[in-house]
Amino acid sequence: MRLIDDMPADWRAGVFLGRLLLPEGPTPVLVRGGEVIDISRSAPTTAQAIAQGDAGSMTGESLGPLEALELETSPARSTPRLLSPLDLQCIKASGVTFAVSAVERVIEERARGDASAAQTIRRALADRVGADLSAVRPGSEGAEQLKAVLIEEGLWSQYLEVAIGKDAEIFTKAPVLASVGWGEDVGVRSDSAWNNPEPEVVLICNARGQAVGAALGNDVNLRDIEGRSALLLGKAKDNNASAAIGPWIRLFDADFGIEDVRNAVVSLKVTGEDGFELSGQSSMRLISRDPLDLAGQTLSPNHQYPDGFALYLGTMFAPIDDRDIPGQGFTHKQGDEVCVSSPRLGVLRNRVTSCESAPPWTFGIASLMTNLASRGLL
Repeated sequence: MRLIDDMPADWRAGVFLGRLLLPEGPTPVLVRGGEVIDISRSAPTTAQAIAQGDAGSMTGESLGPLEALELETSPARSTPRLLSPLDLQCIKASGVTFAVSAVERVIEERARGDASAAQTIRRALADRVGADLSAVRPGSEGAEQLKAVLIEEGLWSQYLEVAIGKDAEIFTKAPVLASVGWGEDVGVRSDSAWNNPEPEVVLICNARGQAVGAALGNDVNLRDIEGRSALLLGKAKDNNASAAIGPWIRLFDADFGIEDVRNAVVSLKVTGEDGFELSGQSSMRLISRDPLDLAGQTLSPNHQYPDGFALYLGTMFAPIDDRDIPGQGFTHKQGDEVCVSSPRLGVLRNRVTSCESAPPWTFGIASLMTNLASRGLL
């Protein structure tokens, strides 16, 4: 497994911000023009690099060409190792952002697997709302009409409230410094029997809520736990090694920006040690809420993030392929290799283990500050 193989095809033309674990400690680096640059003397954290403005132009000590960088990967804990590109940023996530897929799930449930019945329900809803369901924008007059019809038909749910209502679902995915990066293990709770990866684009924003870059993410999801009650969302989402982000933050510049996020196609491939393979795609063009709207609902007069934040933008991909028993769908097994990819962001590659078996999260904010102070970076 080589990092260079998981870079975007045009990586030499882009500017990437990330973190390496070196013998002296976590170190923010840039990849620019094919070269790896240690910028820790200018910005000891990636959050500070972003806060200073034009992070992509920072200078520092060259660590050599990216092709020559040899990295250790999970489960090895030695150095050098590529870490999650996030450090002090809050890690947030948005859910049910692909409204048409949420409505479709309700339709399919009511139709009980009968495709013709589903089409009848779909046409009836469209006739009564007066629009193509896929064109309904959250919070719009059309969405309110659809909500009224769904309630009348007994099809309403709390998930549809955030799918087509004015307020997006925004929640905390993981604590500061708790995300894992490329090549590291991702954790699934051993008491979960139904779970899946969620391949997503992660928007990186500064303290003013401005989008400055993007990365790939795997919002590991425990479907059985959340399915028992929406109030168990924290237990389903925030666990050891359950938030993967990387391999880098691709910084916005003249050649890569928010339109590339809006048009991104995110692919997923899961390869199991049992020979099972799963693949699929999620197109950001089908998202119901614009990424910048989601960012605006995250940082507002009601909530600030002085060190910036990263925001998982959601996915429409929910794997249903049977893995073992017909009708039981997909769930992870230990040893699964999960690859989340997009042409301009590269490949985020992780291996599945249990939350209990993944390396425990022990390096927190106090540890980071102590380390940076001992290196004379604070």
